[in-house]
Amino acid sequence: MRRVTLEEVFVHPVTQKYLHRSGIAHAIQVAEYAYIFAKRFQVNPDLATKAALLHDVGHYTWYKNGKWDYQQYKENDIHAIKGANRAHELLIEIGENPRHAKKIAIAILLHTDSYLPDGQLRLNPLQQVVALADEADEEAGGNHHYKKIDTIIALNRIRAIDAKIDEEQQIDRIKMIN
Repeated sequence: MRRVTLEEVFVHPVTQKYLHRSGIAHAIQVAEYAYIFAKRFQVNPDLATKAALLHDVGHYTWYKNGKWDYQQYKENDIHAIKGANRAHELLIEIGENPRHAKKIAIAILLHTDSYLPDGQLRLNPLQQVVALADEADEEAGGNHHYKKIDTIIALNRIRAIDAKIDEEQQIDRIKMIN
């Protein structure tokens, strides 16, 4: 049984503050992709969707003269590091299982290698799912961060993911009983 739903994470003021900065539509789309990939790679969809939803909460606003400076972002950003920390603190605060909060935070930390010197990351399946989900929604020049979504539609999409996860967990509990 989940301690914290995706909706509880989504509506939290900290989440809202940072998702508005990095793009709510992108975060939700990545969470939806993460659910699909989690099923494909047999990864816990609850952890994958939470990490995917929160993967960009560490973004800093790299603006110059009121316009997004993508080059400055690419050269100086460490959003995965800041985001992992923010997500971990948020999840612990709202009652997430501490072991799950750590796994989610590490998946956020490793969802991109943009802040690392040249090298190859070795990702576990949860981390791979979050990275793949983010890549699936990327657009040139960071445009995926500017997609818009209506608040009601956003919440309904989050609730739909929660419903799928709850249904899966119910099926798993029934299988364990039988």
